[in-house]
Amino acid sequence: MMSEALKGLLRIPSETGCGEEYDEKYGVMPYGRHVFEALKYMLDLCESLGFRTKNCENRIGWAEIGEGDQLIGILAHLDVVPAGNDWDYPPYDLTIEDGQMYGRGVVDDKGPAFCAVMAMKELLDSRVPLKKRVRIIFGCQEEAGDWLDMQYYREHEELPSYGFTPDADFPAIYGEKGIISLYVSHPIAGSGIKAAEGGNAVNMVADLAKIVTVNDETIQMSGVSAHGSTPEAGENAITKAMEAAAPKCSFAAKYMDLIGYHLHGEALGLNFSDKQSGKLTMNVGLLKTDEEKITLGIDIRYPVTLKADEIKKRIKETFESQGFAAEITEHMDPVFMDENGEVIRTLIGAFREVTGIEDEPTVIGGGTYARAMPNIVAFGPIIPGHPCTEHMKNEHISEEDFEIAMKVYTLALKKLVIQQ
Repeated sequence: MMSEALKGLLRIPSETGCGEEYDEKYGVMPYGRHVFEALKYMLDLCESLGFRTKNCENRIGWAEIGEGDQLIGILAHLDVVPAGNDWDYPPYDLTIEDGQMYGRGVVDDKGPAFCAVMAMKELLDSRVPLKKRVRIIFGCQEEAGDWLDMQYYREHEELPSYGFTPDADFPAIYGEKGIISLYVSHPIAGSGIKAAEGGNAVNMVADLAKIVTVNDETIQMSGVSAHGSTPEAGENAITKAMEAAAPKCSFAAKYMDLIGYHLHGEALGLNFSDKQSGKLTMNVGLLKTDEEKITLGIDIRYPVTLKADEIKKRIKETFESQGFAAEITEHMDPVFMDENGEVIRTLIGAFREVTGIEDEPTVIGGGTYARAMPNIVAFGPIIPGHPCTEHMKNEHISEEDFEIAMKVYTLALKKLVIQQ
């Protein structure tokens, strides 16, 4: 039953950013039909398991067990980034081969959401009186970056006292870098480029790019997709195409001088770092052109100790000084919390008890729903030293690690609900 239920969820191509749609039966679907279908699927599943559920205007939903005034939250999301290209397995399905589970969302974040639901079900079936409530909140707009789903929830629903989001690494995350998404554009006239396109999302390393020069030469490059917060884990097809075009196109040459393979903004003077979270990272995730301009979509993750206003000003001024028009479209402040806080230590204790791994909590460049509400800790599902394939082609997790995550979440909930 479990694998079939997960397969049903992964088969829904709930890609983010599809726009509003309307259905005569279900009404407005703010984030598109497929995201709505994923939300309805999980709410229906949870209701069948005996949970209380609520669909909040098709924007977000939740499922809950237990009783009492205190509310423990689990913040997960059902939207996914686009599948991208060149998969060896169907991206929108669950394929199990050689002990690995493949499918878009199996790591980020449908698989972990499913693990958390199964952990809640085990807690419910234990027949132990639950004097706290556990609520899993199904977000639908995490990958889009604007988090309008969580904004709606905060304005209309009860906030958890504390909790976790299963959308990062074990043993726990106590800090997340600041995130800036921006679009920079440059006149296409005189650039040497006639047309260009590349990438699927700002927060993904581009796996395909094409440039057509003014002499009608076509340059097409493939890369390796990865999460935009870890550009070193991929190969950027946009940069490879620009490198090939640089001898013929002035814009491509400028790109290589200012951005190129400098993943930390070195050539732009943006190579900031701190002890807590390491270096700033920069990823060019989108390339597009129109009749007037060439536009790049850029994802920047900056260290937790930097001040937001200063870094935004520096980024904008830096690009504008090089002849680009720059517009910051999204910004999220860094998150930094006490790594010795009670909730974090409880979660880490559950992970250590299940795995025997004694690693300490870390800081990441990724952005999770831990930023969306107070006292939320990013917690799993990736085990230290194991591959993280979110946003990549052939996204996968081992069956063993999936089972471990489920056991960790089950024990963590028991500790938070029953033992605390």
